[in-house]
Amino acid sequence: MAEGEPSYIDYETFLDPDFSAASFANSLVVATNNATDTPLDLSTPLSRVLFDLQEIDTHIHTLTSKSALPLLTHTRDQTAAAGKILKESEEQIASVSQGYERLQREVLRKWETADETRVAAEKSLATARLARAVARCITLSRQLEGQLPEITGRGAGGSGDGTNSPNPSREDYRALERAASTIVGLRRMFSASEPGEEGHGLDRVKVVRTLRGELMIPAENMVKGRAQQAITRFSMSTIATGGTGSQAQSGYKQAREARARLVSAVTILYVLSPVPKQLQSPSDFQPELLLSALQGYMNAAILSSLNALSRAITTPPILERTLNEVAAKCQDIFALEAILGNIRAPAHPLLPAVSASDSTDKGSSSNNSNLVQPLHAALDTTSLPSYFWRSLASSLAMRAQEILTRGGVAARTLRAGKDHLKREVRECVLRGSQLPTSILGAERRLGSETGTTNERTWEREAAVMVGAVTMTNVPDR
Repeated sequence: MAEGEPSYIDYETFLDPDFSAASFANSLVVATNNATDTPLDLSTPLSRVLFDLQEIDTHIHTLTSKSALPLLTHTRDQTAAAGKILKESEEQIASVSQGYERLQREVLRKWETADETRVAAEKSLATARLARAVARCITLSRQLEGQLPEITGRGAGGSGDGTNSPNPSREDYRALERAASTIVGLRRMFSASEPGEEGHGLDRVKVVRTLRGELMIPAENMVKGRAQQAITRFSMSTIATGGTGSQAQSGYKQAREARARLVSAVTILYVLSPVPKQLQSPSDFQPELLLSALQGYMNAAILSSLNALSRAITTPPILERTLNEVAAKCQDIFALEAILGNIRAPAHPLLPAVSASDSTDKGSSSNNSNLVQPLHAALDTTSLPSYFWRSLASSLAMRAQEILTRGGVAARTLRAGKDHLKREVRECVLRGSQLPTSILGAERRLGSETGTTNERTWEREAAVMVGAVTMTNVPDR
């Protein structure tokens, strides 16, 4: 409706967003009828609605007729603008489509080709690395295969029978060290777990698995067995270095060779000991193979001494010889401790690298650690001879207790020779708690490093041993 033109139609009601036709019709019916009338007169409200509709229609027609030209002009302008926008949009879309096609042709396809090339290059690099690792593994295996005859005696100058000689040649321990180094190199390659590390993926190569199962593992077992055998047979007390001339020279030469074999065996078992995957610091490393072999040596010496003394304390004719043997075993243990105290922990290629902070914090303790300290810690002692005598005494006391409890000739012999046995056992302890003459000069500098000098008194150990073999609190039968 034009501005200022009067109208009885309430356009605001019809234009209200909340307008409801049902409510509007109901209000017309109520306004034109009495609510109490039973028949309702619907003609009047219907006529009004029809009149209003006719009026609105007439008004719309009038407005449309008066504004036809502006409406058409506006519609034409809108259509022209829309056409122009559409044309420009089509041109832009075409330009974008052409640009995308050019991008796809010049970049995307080239990128796909480049990506394929990258994947192929990565696979080629991985193949080349694996091939180099296989070649390295085969080289080390050939090297190990060539070192085995030197150990088994089938090499130059060997017997050729392939047997494990109980008396290895002077160069055997050097060959064992070289073989152990080769085995550690192979183990380092097999232990690679991260992509990019040398040896990663070797377990997928059949020839490598064959080499590992048929060459490396048997060779490692043989090298470990030889090293453990060298520790088991270690002895310094039987080497005579007294006298003059060629006899003394031969004795010192034997002592040097025995020490060299022990150092070689200890080094081999140290580097062949498995390294835990979660090891945080090299100072936390415990060489299991080495500690097991050394503890086995200690236990064997204690057990053999116990069995021999158990027989000798009731058999006077063999007592002196047995005590000399026991003293010699303790001297060997003393020599073992002295040598281990002078051996620094060798470099282990499989141990994690020491960081700058760790080396600063632990500097002196980690650099100056020797191989007797882990054994002391494993046995919970500060002296191997003291551990030998105390362990022997604790077990021997039970044997003596059994002898006295059973009674008979053995018990009477033990009681009758009590005083003599005390003197002999005490002298045995004091004699056994000294370094053998074959090693005394070479290891005299040990001093305060290990606390195993001859200046220590062994009266407590002697008293413990004497008390273990002269128990008289059990009555004779």
